[in-house]
Amino acid sequence: MQLWIYWWNAIRLLRPACSRARTFMWFVVCVAGLTVRTELMGVTSVIRALGLHQRFYDNLLDCFHSPGIKLDGMSVLWAKIVLRLFPGIVRVNDRIVLVGDGIKVAKQGKKMPAVKLLHQESESNSKAEYIMGHSYQAVSLLTQAGGSVFAVPLVMRIHEGIVQSNRDKRTLLDKMIALLVILNVTQQFYFVADAYYASGKIVRGLLGQGNHLITRAKSNAVAYEACTRKGKKSRGRPRVYGNKVTLKSLFNDPRGWEQAPSPVYGEKEVTIAYKICDLLWRPAGGIVRFIVVSHPTRGRCLLMSTDTTLSAIEIIRLYGLRFKIEHAFKQAIHIIGTFSYHFWMREMKPLQRRNGNQYLHKASQTYRDGVKRKIHAYHVFVLAGIVSQGLLQYLAACHTELVWKSFGSWLRTIRPGVAPSELVVATALRHCLPEFLLANSKSNNLAKFITERQDLDRMVLFRLVS
Repeated sequence: MQLWIYWWNAIRLLRPACSRARTFMWFVVCVAGLTVRTELMGVTSVIRALGLHQRFYDNLLDCFHSPGIKLDGMSVLWAKIVLRLFPGIVRVNDRIVLVGDGIKVAKQGKKMPAVKLLHQESESNSKAEYIMGHSYQAVSLLTQAGGSVFAVPLVMRIHEGIVQSNRDKRTLLDKMIALLVILNVTQQFYFVADAYYASGKIVRGLLGQGNHLITRAKSNAVAYEACTRKGKKSRGRPRVYGNKVTLKSLFNDPRGWEQAPSPVYGEKEVTIAYKICDLLWRPAGGIVRFIVVSHPTRGRCLLMSTDTTLSAIEIIRLYGLRFKIEHAFKQAIHIIGTFSYHFWMREMKPLQRRNGNQYLHKASQTYRDGVKRKIHAYHVFVLAGIVSQGLLQYLAACHTELVWKSFGSWLRTIRPGVAPSELVVATALRHCLPEFLLANSKSNNLAKFITERQDLDRMVLFRLVS
């Protein structure tokens, strides 16, 4: 029961992001339902998980579509809450570490705005090369609990599929920078991302705010040595870029290699070889630190950092934690069901198979408003999943012993020093929920709100306890 008290004390900090108290309480109910449900069947599974009366189904739908939930304001507030609640935030040089990536979610709805044909670049055989779905970009914060590292989700947005104006020339890179601006993180940070984000737009956007990028350089990337002037000064602008260097050719240069124990997360007794090259990179307009890495089993990798004061070992370690956001995506899909929404737009013209972007600049204002309303509902549902997953990680990191005491089930591999997963915490909360509701139905606002809307005729457990 105490787990739910901690859970409620954390989520109630989001109240200022909702215009009305009732709207906020319905949002909390949605988050609680996503947390304890055992099936990923959309809003219906929230009704079943909490035992709500069927007449409140429309209230949940209205909550997701409600303009009373200030989406950007809640994202900013959630980021501040995460920075406040988690004690083990990963910091390097007094900077926090943010991780960014994209995820493509399959959706077959013909009346779902922003659904388009998407190409999946992943090398996994379990993924189709092309799917119809929603394309998201996400930002997470790295935190540590014992021997575990979590990527706590902060914000996700759909960044493809809808073109509001034919004059909108923004790319996914521009929208990623805008996503970081939405968070309004006042602390300086390192942004860790894959090779797709090794771009001048990302670098200039980060450096303009005093932040830095750590990423993997593209295989065809080139850099330049600094030009050293010889002889008398000639007319015109002094030359900046010297000899051209094809970065992948650095692997064949035997000079400057060093060896060290691998700092990659989870690796022990592994020795890697690396060397540092500080070169001019045109997209950044300045010197960038390149790290050439040779791993005995993972092969070769070329990393880069816009912070030239950062050591090679630290760059390798931070980039090695980038996969944590991909692990968080898996938990969001299979445990939380963050993307299991099914909201249709009745007035929408059905999409064709292999449909591309939907251009709205010639559509009526009513139609455009309907699309915006539906996209808002998708984002609120995903935000509820983000908050749900973040609170599970918070309980796992800060109340580990209480989680295991409330688990009430069996797990073969309980490792000391390793924080419980989202599945373990969700199971513990599910077991504690009846006791919490029955004991606090008059003293706690959340328990009172849920119990007043439950259909006790369908709930055998609550009927037997009462």
